[in-house]
Amino acid sequence: MKIAKPLNEIQRRFNELCDKGGGLGGGPARTKMQALLHEGSKKLNAFAFDEITDQLTKFSDRDPWHVCFAVGLGWGHLAQISDEFTDTATLVLSKLDSAALHKACAYHYERGPVPIEQSLLGGYSMFQKVRLPASLPDDLKSYGRAQERWLQPVLSKSEERPRYIGSWNATAMFMVALFSKPTLAATMKDREVMLPPGGPIFNALSILHKAKILPSKPAGSELDDQAFEPGAIYENNALMSDLLKGKSDWSILDVHSGLYMLGTRHNLSDQWA
Repeated sequence: MKIAKPLNEIQRRFNELCDKGGGLGGGPARTKMQALLHEGSKKLNAFAFDEITDQLTKFSDRDPWHVCFAVGLGWGHLAQISDEFTDTATLVLSKLDSAALHKACAYHYERGPVPIEQSLLGGYSMFQKVRLPASLPDDLKSYGRAQERWLQPVLSKSEERPRYIGSWNATAMFMVALFSKPTLAATMKDREVMLPPGGPIFNALSILHKAKILPSKPAGSELDDQAFEPGAIYENNALMSDLLKGKSDWSILDVHSGLYMLGTRHNLSDQWA
């Protein structure tokens, strides 16, 4: 049940809660787990707001959705976030600039350049198919409608889904956009917008299921490449909604950020919260 080799304060405190027990099956108490996730979300939320605000300001001449997609690749640990990466990535997403694609791929992590290349090519294909609002919406319903349009080619049985437009790249752009509007994001109490269900989120949901905090295992897997279970987006967002119950002073975006801190295996995560 406990996390082996915890990397950050949230993971260490989770292990302490496991030792104290008080919950179902001897695991952590649900209310204490909710409080820990909420606390873990605060600094990560502030960091995320600062980062996307900085990038949207610096690249105000670009399509804001392209900027959010590029930053989403960074938050998914597929690419290193920098002004240079956002510059080259948005050029690929807007006009399939081959020189920019080559430069963008240089900002890879340990998984190599292919995830960046395929994500940007898939993103370009998606933006050619789906028309999104000219500016980022100011209400959750508009975000939800835009995401429904974005997900149609991803979930379609008659079209071939672009490689690497899986559970993370199909949803992360909208999460990033919401972080640019924290007051609006704070009002998200249900699943108006689907949030990324894989990677650290999948790990964290798995941990909380083992700890008897959640009623079922998460769907899908950690990776966002060829393998993709469309239902994972909805099933895992339902689990996030379950965690929200009984605590009124936080949002689903807070739940997601707290889960990210609990499930990440990033060595620098101790600096985030």
